[in-house]
Amino acid sequence: MSIASEALEHALIISLFVFVMMMLIDYFNVMTRGRLSVAVKGGRWRQYIVASFLGVTPGCLGAFLNVSFYVHGLLSVGAISAGMIATSGDEAFVMLAMFPKKAMLLFGVLFLVAIASGWVIDQLAQVLKFKPCQECRLQQVHSDEDAEPCRCFSPEDILPHLKSMSAPRMSVLLILVAFTAAVLAGGIGPATWNWQKVILVVLLPMAICIVLTVPGHYLDVHIWDHIVKRHLGRVFLWTFGALLIVKLGFEYWDLESFVEAHMFWVLVIASVVAVVPESGPHLVFVAMFADGLVPFSVILASSIVQDGHGMLPLLSYTLRDSALIKSVNLAIGLGLGSIFYAVGW
Repeated sequence: MSIASEALEHALIISLFVFVMMMLIDYFNVMTRGRLSVAVKGGRWRQYIVASFLGVTPGCLGAFLNVSFYVHGLLSVGAISAGMIATSGDEAFVMLAMFPKKAMLLFGVLFLVAIASGWVIDQLAQVLKFKPCQECRLQQVHSDEDAEPCRCFSPEDILPHLKSMSAPRMSVLLILVAFTAAVLAGGIGPATWNWQKVILVVLLPMAICIVLTVPGHYLDVHIWDHIVKRHLGRVFLWTFGALLIVKLGFEYWDLESFVEAHMFWVLVIASVVAVVPESGPHLVFVAMFADGLVPFSVILASSIVQDGHGMLPLLSYTLRDSALIKSVNLAIGLGLGSIFYAVGW
């Protein structure tokens, strides 16, 4: 598989995750008459704990959920930063396989550091009068006084929807069915039945069910105009571009050899490389830690700064907020990593 095709496949899978999760979040928000917003948003400490818990779960799924919550105005800048600090991306699975006990210790430290950092970041944001770029809110939930309750889940409407299918409903349905068939056949995504494939196989039928049952107004306004037209294209283009640049860089610049040749600066290099929104470059530090070549401080700094593919959807939405979160997390990673390194960890 060529570099471009590999980047394209990964971008499609990430975009599919983001699309389905944004759809589910909006759908359950409407179904619960906005209660999802209250449950997630709550107080600041609840945000820090929820975002950090989602972030510390292995893989990028929790980070994608945090981004969806953030762009819908459900998380503060401190909470989304906490989620990214806790996130280790796909490296979490590798660490669990190579050094499970130390990996669990690392995840516990990341979780606590993330919660504390979230509070500190929000205090600084308040002092600096930072306003998150959160113009994109969850679609408005109409009150019963303004409109009839949304019959979002109505199986009896499936046949009428199929008989008189609109162009947006047909387009979304064809995309989801095609991806489902491709995932099941192994044409796209994981070739074996791992966590990614299982999650896709679970989420895609749910998304298809939503598309088949929701009324035309909901599909046109909430799914087509808001998620597909406003978000999906940008998420895919940013993701594909970032993955392609990173893969070309590591293919032709041989950055891994450069890192290994400068061990004195490995902590700084690990933190800086971790800024790259990719789940591959950081594996060199995971392998070095597993072999005892670098101390815990290096893997901690790298894990604090890096967030796998989790930042890619946010990059498509707001460069300013993404740059701020990455910069703050880099400072935290370098600071804590240096402290742990100084005490011999």
